[in-house]
Amino acid sequence: MTTPSITLTATPELQYLLRLGDLCLIHAQRLGEWCGHAPILEEDIALTNMALDLIGQARAVLTHAGQRHAALAGGPAFDEDQLAFLREERDYLNPTLVELPHAVNASPGQRGERDFAVTVVRNLVVATWLRHAWQGLTQATDPELAAIAAKALKEARYHQQHAADWCVRLGDGTPESQRRLQRALDALWRYLPELFEDDAVDDWAAEAGYGPAASQLKVACEADLAAVLARAGLQTPGFGTWRSTGRRGMHSEHLGYVLAEMQSLQRAYPGGVW
Repeated sequence: MTTPSITLTATPELQYLLRLGDLCLIHAQRLGEWCGHAPILEEDIALTNMALDLIGQARAVLTHAGQRHAALAGGPAFDEDQLAFLREERDYLNPTLVELPHAVNASPGQRGERDFAVTVVRNLVVATWLRHAWQGLTQATDPELAAIAAKALKEARYHQQHAADWCVRLGDGTPESQRRLQRALDALWRYLPELFEDDAVDDWAAEAGYGPAASQLKVACEADLAAVLARAGLQTPGFGTWRSTGRRGMHSEHLGYVLAEMQSLQRAYPGGVW
């Protein structure tokens, strides 16, 4: 017996919340894959703790999204477990960047190969984006979301500093560490434009004062990233015309494998709790 997927009534507010919550949730799931595999014990603990921080942020946002679903759409209120475990792949609205594996050109479902440089670059980008997103959301017209943002901002600042320190350490380290970090940067950079491109949901959020549109984060994020990359001695890649589309529910081939593992227990034992 498996649990059927839930059905959501999409509204701009709900989509805005899901984009934020799903980013934290999927990024945390990927970071958790380093538990027991990180290069050194201290970093193993650090990455696991950051994953737990992100799970806490995801829980808060998804709980709020589930409550707002009932208020906005007149449908059922969902809890964070239902939204995390009982949606179909197309209903997740995280950016593609966070669902990618920890290695350049890894095959779908491949878990054995991990390149720490890929994780460092992704952590830097995501933590920088979240820091500025949470900062903007502390002024949200939704008081519950503003309170979530105020707490999450402290964690995002630490995550950003941690990732920046590793980026500089590896970029300014050996020729091999710099080569691998530059390779990771070149591979991941093309996924960045998705983080800063507006659509109807962003337009609604900015107009309503609900939260910052994606484009409003671009200048500050790019300035922070440029400063760290310069200190690390890395070359910033250019952007092509290709765009990833995870925030619209169209994902890479990798997300299905992430969800299959993440959802397996809940799907196999419906309603199971610890």
